[in-house]
Amino acid sequence: MDVRQTIGWNLRRLRVARGLSQERLALAAEIDRSYVGRIERGVENVTVSTLEALAGVLEVHVSALFQQVDAAAAKPAPLRSGRKPKAG
Repeated sequence: MDVRQTIGWNLRRLRVARGLSQERLALAAEIDRSYVGRIERGVENVTVSTLEALAGVLEVHVSALFQQVDAAAAKPAPLRSGRKPKAG
């Protein structure tokens, strides 16, 4: 797994663990949602500034995005699609 794929894997893992959609993460980090998707797929050369913005939204140190991925680990599960129910 190359570095771009490692960053993408960890970004998705952290995003899903916090229950954030790509759209919510992108909005909070002030980047385009499709860019988040490309980062998660490991096809984008992401800048340090963007990594800082994403890590800030996820409330982790930037180094968490570079954490080594176990080759046997299952791909992070996607979030359930659709809107969250309104709290009431």
